[in-house]
Amino acid sequence: MGHKKLIRFRAIEGFRNVLQYPKHMPGTWHEFFQNNHPITLELACGKGEYSVNLGREHRNRNFVGVDIKGNRIYNGAKIAIQEGLDNVAFVRGQIDHLNEYFAENEVSDLWIVFSDPFLKKPKNRLTHPRFLKLYQQVMKEGGVIKLKTDSRELYDFTHEVIAEQSCSIVEDIQDIYSKGKATGALAIQTFYEKMHLAEGRTIYYLAFTLPAHPIVVPERRKKEAEEDAAAE
Repeated sequence: MGHKKLIRFRAIEGFRNVLQYPKHMPGTWHEFFQNNHPITLELACGKGEYSVNLGREHRNRNFVGVDIKGNRIYNGAKIAIQEGLDNVAFVRGQIDHLNEYFAENEVSDLWIVFSDPFLKKPKNRLTHPRFLKLYQQVMKEGGVIKLKTDSRELYDFTHEVIAEQSCSIVEDIQDIYSKGKATGALAIQTFYEKMHLAEGRTIYYLAFTLPAHPIVVPERRKKEAEEDAAAE
C-alpha cells in the first residue's frame, strides 16, 4: 500500500463522519444525524461526489456514501467536514453486507453512480437480483433506486432484471446530455463521468422502484453466479 493511502486510512479513523464496518448502527442512524430526515445511500460512492453535492443542495435530507476503499472515501469525507455538511456521512464496508449497517425501512432511496459494470461477472453488478433482494431489506416501500452509468451492458442488464422482477420504472433516459436532461441531481459530474464524457461516451439513467413482493433470485441467475465463482 502506498504512503499516501496509508495516510488517508489513518486520517479517516479520526473522521467523525466515517464509520468503518458499523454493525452497531442499524436503527440508530437518525440518532447519529440527530434528526429524522430521510436517508439516501450512494453505493460504490468512490470519492463521494454525489453524497457531498446532494448534501449541499438538500440540507433536509441525510446522505451516506458506501464504499470499501477508504482512501477514496477520504476525499468526500474531508470536504463534508470542511464545509460543515453534518447531513453527509460515509460507511467503509462491503455493499453485500448492507443489511448489517442499516435496519429495515431505514433507507428512503439510493444512487448507483458509475459503478463497475463487471462485464465478465454479472453476479457482482449492483443491480443484480441478489443485490436488489438486499436493498429490499433496508429500503422503505416505494423507495427509488437510481442508476447512472456509461455502460450500455449494465443499463440493458438492469432493464432485464426490472422486467423479470416486476419492478416499476420511474424514469428512463438513454442519453441524458443529448436530451437536455442533465439538470438537478443528474447534472452532478463525478471524476469518472467527466472522464467518460471527454471520451464521447453516452450516459444512461434509469430510476425504478422494487416490487411489493419479495425479490427472488431466478435459477438462471444463481447458475450465472456459480459459473462466475467457478471461473475465479
